[in-house]
Amino acid sequence: FNEAEELSYSEVQERLNLQEEDVTRLLHSLSCAKYQILSKEPAGRTISKNDKFKLNVKFTDRMKRIKIPLPPTDEKKKVIEDVDKDRRYAIDAAIVRTMKSRKVLQHQQLVLEVVQQLSRMFKPDFKLIKKRIEDLISREYLERDKDNPQLFKYLA
Repeated sequence: FNEAEELSYSEVQERLNLQEEDVTRLLHSLSCAKYQILSKEPAGRTISKNDKFKLNVKFTDRMKRIKIPLPPTDEKKKVIEDVDKDRRYAIDAAIVRTMKSRKVLQHQQLVLEVVQQLSRMFKPDFKLIKKRIEDLISREYLERDKDNPQLFKYLA
């Protein structure tokens, strides 16, 4: 923006020499996020190849330095999904291992033992453990006691 008042999407891409998805992420964080350093024509929350960008001269902030976050890439999302999937399997395995050895266990005791087993790998979320227990009940690995819903029995 030192040489021109306004740049199109393609001009920005050409000058930065970046791939299309990277340019879209960068322009989105500069024009549509919390700090709108660039103003965009037409105004909106999405970036298209027909958009034109210019420096937002009205932009001010109290901070001397600001951090402009980039939206996560698809690769990052895929890695996060894979990690979550692996953790679900690990939690399932820990629950089944514990219940296989104990046969009958209270909910709180089961959760504590699963957390203790998994604490070496990662810190499991209690809500996720509860979801995994419910999933194992639906897949008939466990069942709730008819008299006491806080008591689980191992089925196999």
